[in-house]
Amino acid sequence: MGEAPGFNEDRQGEPFVGAAGKLLDTLLARIGLNRSDVYITNVLKCRPPQNRDPMPNEAEACSPYLARQLEMIKPKVVLVLGRHALERLMPGQGSISHIHGSLVKRGDIAYVPLYHPAAALHNGALVADLERDFDKVKVYLDKLLAPPPPPEPAPVPRQEAEQLRLL
Repeated sequence: MGEAPGFNEDRQGEPFVGAAGKLLDTLLARIGLNRSDVYITNVLKCRPPQNRDPMPNEAEACSPYLARQLEMIKPKVVLVLGRHALERLMPGQGSISHIHGSLVKRGDIAYVPLYHPAAALHNGALVADLERDFDKVKVYLDKLLAPPPPPEPAPVPRQEAEQLRLL
C-alpha cells in the first residue's frame, strides 16, 4: 500500500505503473510473487495537486474507501510503502528509517513498513534495505502459508497378549 497515485498512475488508473512500479515488480519477483498474487492500492485514491505531500483531510476523505478495500480483501499481510502510508496506517510507530522491515501485528493483519520504491530510486542506498526487507517478508509469508503438519495418528489400543496352552 502506497501513499497516493503518481503522474503515471493517475493517467492509467492503476497503482505503481511507473519506475517505482517496475522496482516493486522486481522486489515481488525476488520473493516469488507477481502482481496477480497481490492487491496493490494507495491510501489516497487521487493524486494531490502538484504531486505535493497528502494533506490529513485528503487521507481522511479516502479512509472509508480504504477501510472497505481492506474489509473485502481480508489481507493477512499489508506492506506499508513509505512514510505517508506509515503515518496513515500506523500512526505513532516512529520513523520509517527506524522501523522498516519490522512486522507489527494488529488483529489478524501483519503490517510491514517498508521504504517506498520511489524513495529507493532517488536514494540508491535504500535498494539494498528494500531487498533485505522483502527477504524478511518472504520468510514470514513462507511460515504463514506453510501447510499445517499432518495430524498425529491416533494411538492404537494395545491388546494384552493371550497366553496359549500347549497341553
